[in-house]
Amino acid sequence: MQRSSDNGACDALDVIFARRADPVAELLDDAEAVARTCHAMARRFHAGGKLVVFGNGGPSTDAQHVAVEFVHPVIVGKRALPAVSLTSDVATVTGVASGSGLDEIFAHQVHHLADPDDIALGISTDGRCANVRRGLEAARARGLLTVGLVGGDGGSIAAGGFDHVLVARATDPRVVKEVHVTMYHVLWELVHVFFDHPGTLEAEAGA
Repeated sequence: MQRSSDNGACDALDVIFARRADPVAELLDDAEAVARTCHAMARRFHAGGKLVVFGNGGPSTDAQHVAVEFVHPVIVGKRALPAVSLTSDVATVTGVASGSGLDEIFAHQVHHLADPDDIALGISTDGRCANVRRGLEAARARGLLTVGLVGGDGGSIAAGGFDHVLVARATDPRVVKEVHVTMYHVLWELVHVFFDHPGTLEAEAGA
């Protein structure tokens, strides 16, 4: 009886891991897109820009996680890079939501806090968060580099014509979040790889 129960648990575990392995494998297949995204981000940092990150719900905590990864690297010897999460100031978020509506909470901050040399990173589990899309639209209008981390089929954010959109192709929001963590750790690491080879950034500094 115990053996049958163990077999059932093993079968379930296989399914659980497979549900996570496939989206990660697809991320590996998108290695060129990931590299292009990191190179574009590194060039912006190299030119003096900062990273502006935002997301709803669970992705709001991811935004804070991304910001601290860049500002306070856990790996000794890696340089700190300027980053700010637009989800951290509760007074501003709730004030804008009350006065202008929830859809404007990130767009308003981008308009008033971001500079054209900056990077806007919007995170959405399903790619359909209206305020994340509006934040990216406001960033694009100001000349920022626009980057989306989304899930599912990419939603309206993937179809929004932004500079770089990386998709965790999973329908389970837990899996999407797990893949997003891998994505932004890869973004952080590869940005630093480009900084370790500054010629790759200086050659196109005027582009």
